[in-house]
Amino acid sequence: MEQTETTVDEIGAPLIAQDGKSKEDNFMVYLSTFVAVCGSFAFGSCAGYSSPTQSAIREDLNLSLAEYSLFGSILTFGAMIGAVASGPMADFFGRKGALRISTAFCTVGWLAIYFAQGPLPLDVGRLATGFGMGVFSYVVPVFIAEIAPKSLRGALTAANQLMICTGVSVAFIIGTVLTWRILALTGLIPCAVLLVGLFFVPESPRWLAKIGKHKEFEAALRKLRGKDADISEEAYEIQDYIETLQKLPKAKLFDLFQRRYLRSVTIGVGLMVCQQFGGINGICFYTSSIFESAGFPADIGTIIYAVLQVIITALNALFVDKAGRKPLLLVSGAGLVIGCLLTAISFYLKTYKIGLEAAPALAVTGILLYIASFSAGMGAVPWIIMSEIFPINIKGAAGSLATLTNWFGAWLISFTFNFLLSWSSYGTFLVYAAINLAGILFIIVMVPETKGRTLEQIQAAINA
Repeated sequence: MEQTETTVDEIGAPLIAQDGKSKEDNFMVYLSTFVAVCGSFAFGSCAGYSSPTQSAIREDLNLSLAEYSLFGSILTFGAMIGAVASGPMADFFGRKGALRISTAFCTVGWLAIYFAQGPLPLDVGRLATGFGMGVFSYVVPVFIAEIAPKSLRGALTAANQLMICTGVSVAFIIGTVLTWRILALTGLIPCAVLLVGLFFVPESPRWLAKIGKHKEFEAALRKLRGKDADISEEAYEIQDYIETLQKLPKAKLFDLFQRRYLRSVTIGVGLMVCQQFGGINGICFYTSSIFESAGFPADIGTIIYAVLQVIITALNALFVDKAGRKPLLLVSGAGLVIGCLLTAISFYLKTYKIGLEAAPALAVTGILLYIASFSAGMGAVPWIIMSEIFPINIKGAAGSLATLTNWFGAWLISFTFNFLLSWSSYGTFLVYAAINLAGILFIIVMVPETKGRTLEQIQAAINA
């Protein structure tokens, strides 16, 4: 094991100098990232759609609360299907091919919602956009991680979460002034930019190397690093590592639980559990009703929430390669626990009619601290680490499992959130506080620091 790590470090050492040479010409990396995160923006548009449109859709189409709850939660059911398909799609069609397919599903979904005259086409459209979201949630961070140099990988992969938050926030804000049908049409804009942009950017070099297209692999890597960059060391490291992995049998789902891969799978899946089961999707989908329940103006609260989310996520993208992944996760987890406790206290005071004048301020402070803390680490970092830790021979199967876990958690939380609030408003947030506390313990014990290392170095160390 020591010998393997030494070899990887020796191979990786010249890449530091190489990164320095090619820093001046990362234009294609930035362009490719911009194109890919249009998928993230489309994802955010889908996620943010149900909150500002709830009352208008229910009134126009005469939907019951149960019918609208199905419309809200079926998105995540579609995303679970997309999550299962995402790994095999990305392995078979390539990262760009998978992005094109998911964009097509989102486009069809938004058009179905726009033309809907009843609950069935509305739900079919929501299911289709959910499928697209499920594929985007895996393929976008993996594509970015595979094209980015190690010095930029954290920040560029964090741009995925930044654009998701921006899409959610834009939907929240413009949803207060646009009709629900026009808001659905705005979801087509990032899809169009993504489809056009994919014609101008290269495929993932690591995927091309994996399928044996060596000429295309070198051409894509040179296009990404710049025509004057020396790519020989990086190309050798990638090909050598992939050749080693290809001597192993092709991984199936149950192979992921072999001792060789168990740690990386536990980390990837465990971080998705930490991210989703702490309550984020319930709070995100029903922000307006939470503020109303606490006695705070819903429109003002939603706009503050949306703007704060974008600002903190942008700061996270700037610092993730400097501060490291693990410290950001721990600070984020602590903030989530405190935010849940403050919100729980607010609902407790309101339930028992104690200190009613303090309840709205506590609720708003708790929710805003929660979303700021989530945006500071727990939103982006699990996806960054997931895109870094899986060896390429198990990346499709392991990535699908992690993404499926994420979307199952999202569906479960969004579907049960209203029922939990009916059971006990303050009890709901105490449950989320306990889950987030357990998440902090998991991060301390299991999660490694991955900043400043190549994908091959990270994977060799974790899966040794």
